[in-house]
Amino acid sequence: MLTLSGMAVPVLIALAVIGFVGGVGITALGPGGVLPTIGLFALTGLAAPTVAGTAIVTHVATGVAGTAAYRRSGELRRPATRRTALALGGTALIGTPIGVWVNSLVSQRVFGIVLAVLVAVAAVSIWVREYLGADAASDRHPHVAVVALLGFTVAVFSGIVGIGGPMLTVPLLIACGVRVLESLAAAQVQSIVIAVVGSVGYAAQGAIDWPLAALIGVPELAGVLVGWRVAQALPTRVLKMALTAALLALAPYLALTA
Repeated sequence: MLTLSGMAVPVLIALAVIGFVGGVGITALGPGGVLPTIGLFALTGLAAPTVAGTAIVTHVATGVAGTAAYRRSGELRRPATRRTALALGGTALIGTPIGVWVNSLVSQRVFGIVLAVLVAVAAVSIWVREYLGADAASDRHPHVAVVALLGFTVAVFSGIVGIGGPMLTVPLLIACGVRVLESLAAAQVQSIVIAVVGSVGYAAQGAIDWPLAALIGVPELAGVLVGWRVAQALPTRVLKMALTAALLALAPYLALTA
């Protein structure tokens, strides 16, 4: 049986589930935002620009929800966290369009390889958070110039593969000594900018499958709220290890099947 976008029902159900799990990962861990991109690339056969465009538009709502959640819990009320968030968001205005442009130049195979590398980085980043998290945390944030460089680089790669930003930003901020929840909070603000700018760029190319974006985005949004609760509750060791194992298994698959 074929339905939405000519895809079989089991594939559509899998994409919805992936969206929910990805949403949980966005606010609970950071790297979860890559899962919708993985699902679209591995299960749909869509071209690279459409994969990235459809994935990135789902992060508009999740970024807004994540930002509101972390503002409510107080992390975004700290001046240092707000300063970091603004620096990340400001540089995303420049880096994201570059990433969208680069996406239009790469082949399907190169896209798959880049995605595989980022997935592997995401898996390692979860371990970094687990290893450094509490011990590395401090009340100090990196200099704004460091944050700006970090934000620009993340925005470029996010624009290429259609992720929101927390996947890479969170572990990098943690490695710089920022507390876990404040890293997650600042990355949600950056995610809004990346998602909005990236969506505009891909929409201009006609590279967004709107029905699929809704199918993934609605459960992903629900997952973001669940993930925020998970992050506040802690510990999430089982979730971290499960996601790490899944990403490490998926990385070579994506590279070999690209």
